[in-house]
Amino acid sequence: MTKRIASAADSGQRCSIGRALEVVGDRWSLLILREAVQGVTRFSEFRERLHVASDVLTQRLGVLTDAGVLEKHPYREDGARTRMAYRLTPAGRDLVVVIGALQQWGDLHRPHPDGPLVHRASRATGRPLRVAFIDDEGNESPLDDVHLAARFDAPQGSDV
Repeated sequence: MTKRIASAADSGQRCSIGRALEVVGDRWSLLILREAVQGVTRFSEFRERLHVASDVLTQRLGVLTDAGVLEKHPYREDGARTRMAYRLTPAGRDLVVVIGALQQWGDLHRPHPDGPLVHRASRATGRPLRVAFIDDEGNESPLDDVHLAARFDAPQGSDV
């Protein structure tokens, strides 16, 4: 079972990529987030769409909730007990870029013979979108110009 980490301070991991992976670094977490981005909120819907074991889903929803990526909201259908819906927080919505980047990479490097299942598009214009690095002035940087540099004051041997 994966250890739940409530905050970055609890992590012990200095690397921001490592801290992010503690929350979203497994298949089920990313697939749960993909579904949440598409509007899925209920445990039963996640389970049905992902075909994931209940114990795995419970554990991953707990990690995502503890990390502040999802939040629980009670709901109750007529004649049924109160249950929880899971909704993206602002931190969870920020992961749309990560989900989009993974989808874009998969479309390019692991394409399906029938083509992409989902297209990234602007809600406002309907125009296709792609994930890219943008500088402070709004200009796109080509990938060969992107450098993930360690801070000069980072301890020797630390990860970026």
